[in-house]
Amino acid sequence: MTTTTPLPIVLAGARGHGRWHLANIRRLQDLGVVRLAGICELRPLDDEELGAFAAEPPLQSADFGELLDTTGARAAVVCTPIQTHTDLALTAAGRGVHLLLEKPPAASWADFGRIREAVAAAGTACQIGFQSFGSHAVTAVRALVADGAIGTVRGYGAAGAWVRDEAYYGRAPWAGRRRIDGTDVVDGVLTNPLAHAVATALELADRGTEQDVASVETELFRAHDIEADDTSCVRITTSDGLPVTASVTLCAETAAEPYVVVHGDRGRITFWYKQDRVLLQRAGHGPEESVHGRTDLLENLAAHLADGTPLLVPPHRTAAFMRVLEAVRTGPEPTALPADAWHTEPATGTTGVRRVVHGIDAAVAAGADTLALYSELGVPWARSREVSAS
Repeated sequence: MTTTTPLPIVLAGARGHGRWHLANIRRLQDLGVVRLAGICELRPLDDEELGAFAAEPPLQSADFGELLDTTGARAAVVCTPIQTHTDLALTAAGRGVHLLLEKPPAASWADFGRIREAVAAAGTACQIGFQSFGSHAVTAVRALVADGAIGTVRGYGAAGAWVRDEAYYGRAPWAGRRRIDGTDVVDGVLTNPLAHAVATALELADRGTEQDVASVETELFRAHDIEADDTSCVRITTSDGLPVTASVTLCAETAAEPYVVVHGDRGRITFWYKQDRVLLQRAGHGPEESVHGRTDLLENLAAHLADGTPLLVPPHRTAAFMRVLEAVRTGPEPTALPADAWHTEPATGTTGVRRVVHGIDAAVAAGADTLALYSELGVPWARSREVSAS
């Protein structure tokens, strides 16, 4: 049992993915780590949505700043639409309130810079919500690499093949948008739903800062009738010449667990980052699999504030990812795939439909295996003229 006073927090955005945060806050409140002081939503949660919090409901308000002032919260979890992150983060920093800010932290490099400057000036802590960085497998994989288990590292390749139906893009006005009324949103597959694939590959490579990035090449495509990309790939060349790639889609033939492969000249390591699972394959040895624990990011933030435990995901560790987001934001509009490149199937568990890109599962896996872009793999709808470099 903890002997410290529970950290009073406000949750901004308690629906959608925010429901996960609400449940996690309940878990940590039961452990005495935090106390939910308030919920910021445009429409208050009802008793059913509050669940276990309904017995002693926290304050609710649509005004984030007022809620912080009224509750005296020391920290806030921000899980709201991407384009709102910056204003909410600045509001918190201006009141000396610490942050757990969902990924992506901002919709542009400039706004990311504003957040970093604000929290630095305020002296507040800011944790970015890349949950995979809390996996103890990250340290384990880095240790294997450092020990020479797979020889000299040649590169890192991420793969993400997910299934989302057409209703996914109708769930909110900002879903699948690059911008709304001139405001950046950048809700593409690389920058939001499978952003973890990109960021985790960079984190495994220990090349997460802006100085670690020499160039970014993107290929952005869409099968859905949206502004943003749903089937894309990226190659980051690091300042020391190491390739870090990610091949991702929301139009998979079969949904699969996303992963990152570390390629060495004498073996490879595969990390399924949602499962904390690691597979080591190397010359002269049988395959070795291990499953690791995970440190929760809000719990880590609370420990940081209580005793100085280092933050797992401070903003500077996500700057390389934000360089990728900026390349997507400023790159050409995603290319619409030709009608013969995809087909529709009934959506699983709903009455809707989903779009499936022919052969995309193999292309995603091949990208992670070869560190190549779709155009370099000979994918028929991906041509070199659609590569954007920055």
